[in-house]
Amino acid sequence: MSTRKPATHAPKTVLADDPDDRKGRLKTIGGSQSDHWNNTLANQAVQALWVKNSDDQERDRQLSATVAGLTGIGPKDELEGMMAVQLVAAHNAAMECYRRAMIGEQTFEGRRENLNQANKLSRTWATLLDALNKHRGKGQQKVTVEHVHVHAGGQAVVGTIERPGGGDRTETEEQPHAKQIAGQIAHAPEPTLPCPDAGRDAVPVARDGERTLPDARRQGARRGQRQ
Repeated sequence: MSTRKPATHAPKTVLADDPDDRKGRLKTIGGSQSDHWNNTLANQAVQALWVKNSDDQERDRQLSATVAGLTGIGPKDELEGMMAVQLVAAHNAAMECYRRAMIGEQTFEGRRENLNQANKLSRTWATLLDALNKHRGKGQQKVTVEHVHVHAGGQAVVGTIERPGGGDRTETEEQPHAKQIAGQIAHAPEPTLPCPDAGRDAVPVARDGERTLPDARRQGARRGQRQ
């Protein structure tokens, strides 16, 4: 009686930098220069679809829409390609759970479980989107401040200033020392007007342009002396 020896598979060498693979014809799908990688991600995305109840025509539309979605996201490297595929998969899974939650004649526990899973998948989708935006640099805010001079008694505000009434701030308002100069001009002493009578004191002019009234008792006394 002869026994068969188990077939042994010889180790296979994998070519990592294949010139035929590094053409990047499918880079818009997976973000890689390797078309094998891009094709693998595309297959992973379409295999995560729920196509059990779809006919052949509907299934083809779903596959085409999935690849079009990956192209629309436009991954720029392999990391973005993986996040793009997970975004599509999380979205499809969440929508399937929402659909199942809307099926009538099911138990309350079944509906609640589907909604809970849909909620978790939606939060996962939002986390993936935030990670993709941060990787692309969209989630970072950069403020550059150059040559800010604050004089004595002034205040400087760094950042965007929004006024309640809208509109842009003028150049004078944005400079702290301009307010000090404007205050000095507004409070500068006004020169007194010359008086025709050299023996009398100069009459100061009020800020609103009106002269001060003389004392009525002094005028009455002078009229008595003249009479």
